[in-house]
Amino acid sequence: MSDTEDLASLRTVADYQFGRGAGAALFPPSEADSLSVSRSTSGRPRQVRAGDDRLVTYAVDGRFTLGLAGGRRLVDALADPANRVVVGSESEPFVRDGKNVFAKFVRAVDPAVRPGDEVAVVHERGDLLGVGRAELSAAAMGDFETGMAVMVRRGAGDAADAGE
Repeated sequence: MSDTEDLASLRTVADYQFGRGAGAALFPPSEADSLSVSRSTSGRPRQVRAGDDRLVTYAVDGRFTLGLAGGRRLVDALADPANRVVVGSESEPFVRDGKNVFAKFVRAVDPAVRPGDEVAVVHERGDLLGVGRAELSAAAMGDFETGMAVMVRRGAGDAADAGE
């Protein structure tokens, strides 16, 4: 299967996982020549990169994990609050450093977020602070005063994303 065919298939997976328009945002057809798809030893798509930036990793469970560049593309392309967890200034430096988000610091969240979903953590201003996996549902993030809301995989201040 060619990279072009893989990207078309991966766009469909992204639309299913993140919502309509996510596939085109993550893997624009106009950038098909500049996106690279690395493969596992069996030939399955593994990571999609734009230059040195990791957009997503295609996990063995058939879902994407976001890289910072992929999170930025989703935040820029999808209407607020899609796939977002919003925090305030008190959490900003910690999330940028890759620290987890706790429920008591969540200011807003996409009501469709479920535990296990990939989300972008953004500041109230709209700046991307990190990407990670929701540990609580949207309702629980709003209700709980304790507990981890998002396990942050990569903070915006973490330079390791390009080398992942």
